[in-house]
Order: sequence, then C-alpha cells, then structure tokens
Amino acid sequence: MTPPPVRAHGLRALLTWPRLRTTAITCSIVAAPFNFTWQPALYTLWLQVFGIGLGLLLVFGVFEQWPRRLPGWLARWALQVAAVGLAVPVLVFTAYTLRTEAGAPPFWEESTRLEGFYTFTFIGMVLAPWMALTALVRQREAWAREQALAFELERSELARQALDARMRLLSAQVQPHFLFNTLANVQALVEAGSPRAAQLLQSLTAYLRAAVPRLDDRAATLGQELDRVRAYLDLMQMRIPDRLDFALDVDPAALLLRCPPMTLLTLVENAVRHGIDPSEEGGRIDIRAHSEGGRCRLRVTDTGVGLHAGAGSLGTGLAALRERLQLLHGGDATLVLHEMRPHGVCVEVDFPAAL
Repeated sequence: MTPPPVRAHGLRALLTWPRLRTTAITCSIVAAPFNFTWQPALYTLWLQVFGIGLGLLLVFGVFEQWPRRLPGWLARWALQVAAVGLAVPVLVFTAYTLRTEAGAPPFWEESTRLEGFYTFTFIGMVLAPWMALTALVRQREAWAREQALAFELERSELARQALDARMRLLSAQVQPHFLFNTLANVQALVEAGSPRAAQLLQSLTAYLRAAVPRLDDRAATLGQELDRVRAYLDLMQMRIPDRLDFALDVDPAALLLRCPPMTLLTLVENAVRHGIDPSEEGGRIDIRAHSEGGRCRLRVTDTGVGLHAGAGSLGTGLAALRERLQLLHGGDATLVLHEMRPHGVCVEVDFPAAL
C-alpha cells in the first residue's frame, strides 16, 4: 500500500479534529471496562489511557512527516505502523513510571501493577497498529477521492477551454464570411458607379465600428443582436432597394434575453444571400423573435428562391451556427429549415431563454 504524499506539516497537521475525535473514542472504549476493577483513583485510569492514546497519535503523525526521504525498500506506511507498535510498550512503561509515587517501589516489583502493565501493553500492541493501518487506508481513500475530484475539475476545465477554442474558431469562420460578403456588395456598387456607393460605405463603416467589438461577447442580448440585424438590413436595402423588403416582429420581453452573437444575424444574412439575391424579383424577409415557456424562439422567413432553386448549399453560416448552438446548449437547442410555398425558406432556432 502506497500512502498519499504528505502536504501539510506542523503540530496543527498532526492534531486534526478527526484524528483527535477517533483517538478519544478509542481511548474511551479501552478505558471503560477497567472502571470496575481499577484500584487507584478513577481519573488516573482515564489520564493514563488518554495520555498513551495521545502519545501514539503524535508518533503516528511524526513519522508521517519525518524523515522527509526514505530508502526505496522502506514504505512510509510500514514505518508508521511499526513505530506505533513499538511505541506502545515505551508509552505504557512511561505512564506506569510517572504514576509511581515518590518512595514507592517500581511497578515491576508489584504483581498487580505489573499485571496491569502487561495487560495495557498487550491491548495497545494489538489495537494500535490496526488502528494506524485503518487510518492509513481511510486516508488513502480520502486522498484518492480528492485526486479523482481534482482530475474531474481539471477535465471539466480542459473541456471548457476546448469548447471556448471551438467557439472562437466557429466565430472566426462566420465573421469573415459576413464581412467579406458585405464588402463585396460595396465593391459591386463602386464598380457599377452607383451614387449610393459612398453612402453605403459610410453606413458600413459606422456599422462595423459598433458591431465588430461585440461579435465575441458571450453576454450579448437579443436586443443588441437585433440592432446589428437592423443595421445589416439597412445596408442591404441600400444595395437592392427595389428587391428587398423586411419586417420585424419582436416580443419586448425577449429583448433582454441572452443570445449567442451573430445567431439572428447569420439567419438574416443567409436569407439575403441565398434567398433574395438569386431571385430576379427579390423578396421579403420577416423576422420574429419571442420568448415562451422558458424558451427563446427565433424565426426568419424569406420569399426568395427557396431550397431547390438556390446553389447546392446554404453556405457555411448555418452549418457553423448549428454547431455553435450544439456546443453551447447540447441537444437543448435546435435549428430547423422549412421550405415555404410557393417559394421561400423559413429557418427556426429554439434555445433555452436566459437573462
């Protein structure tokens, strides 16, 4: 048996309350049967037994800390058990010697006292090593539980760090996707010589100055997310004013709910890019956000080209968003796509509501 390493030192570490309590209980059990046959004053019995018990406890604790290094062939637990066993006759001898009155013969010359010495020595040498071994086993079990708890905490911390790293990676994938698409829109207006290009670029600059510092904010609210969505749709409406219309239906009670950054913005940007842009007639985007039954529900519906008419994929935005929601909420968050009739797409996101 390999005991746990000692981490505390000093008298306070030796005389902990659990150890003192166990020692007191054991000494009381040992002393109680002698109450009826003890000839001297009864208090001397309890003083002797408790003194021996305290001495054994100190021996156990001293060899728990000293010597600091042991040879490879000697286990510390074996040293402690052996030291406690050998200390029993020494402590009993000391107790009987100190209890001998001045001028009285030594205890070994009195048969009654010598018999008591043998009795206490026998009981101590049988009981004390077993108590020491039991304490070591319990100490090792407690240490093993502590190590298991520390390992679990460390594993949880590593898992949290891995989740944070994965979330940052997904955000890094989404943010350039959004920014590059918006800059491409500005470039298209510039190349076409549109008079709205300067105004669009000015609006984009103002939007980025307000939005980008908050894209990684874990404590972002749905109200802040809606501000970014409005700014984005204003930009898109400047680019295609005759082909884009939008409306927002927002529950005021949901504005303060926490919302993963770029959740709603990703849904709206996906509707513009894959629904409205490919359609010659353009379309309308309806955004609904509300809370119900402890859930936050977001829905973005567009009347664009729909699932079948678009390019083979809805892009990386929704895929990354779905994974981000799974990382944050596990199976308690959903992202569902529905095809609308006669054309269009509805995307619904549902996750736990939290302030």
